[in-house]
Amino acid sequence: MKINSKIFVAGAKGLVGSALVRQLTSRGYSNLLLPEITKLDLTNQQAVADFFQRETPEYVFLAAAKVGGIHANNTYPAEFIYLNLAIQNNVIHQSYLHGVKRLLFLGSSCIYPQRAPQPMKEEHLLTGLLEPTNEPYAIAKIAGIKMCESYNRQYGTKFIAVMPTNLYGPGDNFHPENSHVLPALIRRFHEATNRNIPEVVVWGSGTPRRELLYVDDMAAGCLHLMELDDERIVLELLSYPKPCFVNLGTGADVTIRELAETVSTVVGYEGQLRFDATKPDGMPRKLQDVSRMHTLGWRHSTDLCQGIKKTYEWFVKTHVPHHN
Repeated sequence: MKINSKIFVAGAKGLVGSALVRQLTSRGYSNLLLPEITKLDLTNQQAVADFFQRETPEYVFLAAAKVGGIHANNTYPAEFIYLNLAIQNNVIHQSYLHGVKRLLFLGSSCIYPQRAPQPMKEEHLLTGLLEPTNEPYAIAKIAGIKMCESYNRQYGTKFIAVMPTNLYGPGDNFHPENSHVLPALIRRFHEATNRNIPEVVVWGSGTPRRELLYVDDMAAGCLHLMELDDERIVLELLSYPKPCFVNLGTGADVTIRELAETVSTVVGYEGQLRFDATKPDGMPRKLQDVSRMHTLGWRHSTDLCQGIKKTYEWFVKTHVPHHN
């Protein structure tokens, strides 16, 4: 990518997209296409075709998606499969039609089988059944990977994909019901501290393990891949049947209990923690093998405690009304 290359970030307002924009801007890329959702409906095939025809982007980061935690995935399965398939079909196909030099598709670690060996390697894709609560979302993401792979095979495109582990950071969704585990915990502990609530209830047994990646690290990893020279990308990611995607994570995980305790400390909550084992746990463990990304020359730089502090500061700045 050249500093003046035309770069389209689909989903620029979300957690992932806004981190990509921060990263691109900080590296001096200024020719960014960041259409608002009100101006460009990515689920509308004609609208996406018109956009590509008009703007002719050279590089595409496909970060637009319908996302949510266990509760949201269970409640809106039709939306999760339909919207995600529609968005990626439109953007990937138009990228091919308009000769985009390189596209990066953002997936998710939930593409792996529920009982995948740990840590999960790229080769474990499609070797077993998916976790039922997020199957519609996972199937859409798997279709996106396979679409990139198929276009690369048939048309010689350079479409790659990354599977980030659980992401968190500035721009996250802190909705009480529809958010992921970390922002949900931050909100809950913050409110409990403010209202002097003696105990905080955390969903599940506290024993599942989760790997978490700070979203600005994720964006740096994506940029690293987009900036690699063609020869390296073709050799490492585009020589079929090698997977055309790469895991993006830290290679380390914590239990939900440890995570809750860390958030509690960062927020300064002094009450008790209680785990409600009647609530679903989700997958017992989701640890990625990140050795392929390390081979490609990138590793994360923000540790969990530091990342949670930055996220909490952002939450307080943007979500807490300040009284004069």
